[in-house]
This record gives sequence, C-alpha cells and structure tokens, in this order.
Amino acid sequence: MKKKILVIDDDEDILDIWSIILGDEGFKLELRNTGPSTEEVNLLHPDLILLDVRINGFPKSGVEICSELKSNTSVANIPILLVSAEYNLEALASSCLADGFVNKPFDIDLVLKKVREFVS
Repeated sequence: MKKKILVIDDDEDILDIWSIILGDEGFKLELRNTGPSTEEVNLLHPDLILLDVRINGFPKSGVEICSELKSNTSVANIPILLVSAEYNLEALASSCLADGFVNKPFDIDLVLKKVREFVS
C-alpha cells in the first residue's frame, strides 16, 4: 500500500515540485495550498505531513497549524515536517512539536532521506 503524504504550501510551483519529487518515489499525495482542519487531516489520515511555515492568504501559520494538530489526540501521532526558509526553523519546529524540519531551498536527496525516516 502506498504511503500518503499531505503537502501544504501556498506556492503552486513548490507543490508541483513536491508532486514530481514524491510522486516519482511512489508516494500517494494530497496537495493543499491552504491549511486543513483537524477533521480534514483525520479523514485523510496521511502517513506524513509536509507543512510550510508561511501560508499566504490563510489566517494561521504552519506553526499554529502544527501546534493544533499535535494537541489533538486523534491526529497527534502523524509526523509533521515543517518546511521553510526561515532562519530559525529548528526552533519553530521545536516550539510546535513538529517531528522535524526541511530547509528551503532543499536538497532532493536529503528530503527523500528525511521523508523515508517517517514513512518506511
């Protein structure tokens, strides 16, 4: 069974890149340009969430979404990787209990290694 990854990023070009990188590796993808509700995540039940920190046009940041998901017992066990070019990404990931982070611009091989850590 294919592992499902939920990717949340407001930049359509970045979503396309994720689609190519992760799709070529055989993952099933759910791509969103806005943050999902906890209920949506519970219904999708992804194996991993890749979450951008800045989501333009959405009232919550990726850090806020991450905190909400990690505080809800129905979805708290789903690993979340924050993705951003923020200089303090490691601290942001820690503050919202993310399971890790990926710096933009990202190295494809390192990203795939990190993704596989959570979905293998």
